[in-house]
Amino acid sequence: MKGDLMENPKAVCDGGDLDCGSGLLLIIKKAMDPLLNGEVLEVRSRERTVADDLPAWCRMVNHEFLGSEPGDNTTRYFIRKGSKQEELVADLDAAKGYKWNVRVQGENALSAKVHSRNHTFIVGQPADFSPKVEAPSAMDYLLGALASDLAVGFKVQASRRNFEIDQLEVSIKAGLENVLYHLEIENDGSPRIQEIKGTFYVSSPQSEHDLEKLWKSTLERSPIYQTLTQSININIQFSIVY
Repeated sequence: MKGDLMENPKAVCDGGDLDCGSGLLLIIKKAMDPLLNGEVLEVRSRERTVADDLPAWCRMVNHEFLGSEPGDNTTRYFIRKGSKQEELVADLDAAKGYKWNVRVQGENALSAKVHSRNHTFIVGQPADFSPKVEAPSAMDYLLGALASDLAVGFKVQASRRNFEIDQLEVSIKAGLENVLYHLEIENDGSPRIQEIKGTFYVSSPQSEHDLEKLWKSTLERSPIYQTLTQSININIQFSIVY
């Protein structure tokens, strides 16, 4: 009977390369919600840690883990829905209400130490434009946050659709309206970022239509891009490289 369930699940969800600690469980819970008790969900994943973590999670929330089998470039996991579903709403609400928290300490010279969860990093002057610096500036981190948000976001969405990405690179730059105002050398102008420009390069055997649709979705769902674009002109060209 188990084999028949594996061949005929009621619903399917694809987690791509996500692990259980980075959003996969929320995807599974959302896909499980419409199912009736006893119906089977197929979960597809390429992340190897899911093989150990998913059965443990099923035991914890009273679902039955039926087993797994190899798929096309993925592993197929099968879960029979149990009766304990009150945790779904609570976990989704917790995710929606999550607040990122950092603690910053002033360091020696003109730098600060940032504590973020289990990581610590040093930030230099807000807009240091020297060729070599002791620590990245706040501007470097801001541009890095935007570029990495788009790069990793694109890869996450691609993995959930089983799109193969060969190579990916993002190059962006930005200038201030008047850096001399920021440095208190001049009294006119503004220190705000004038414009962010750059190019998002991707190499993939996927069709141009699929890749461009994925790029649009990445921009729509990017926290950093959607926040910055409300006040800054952002012009990032999408370029498919063959």
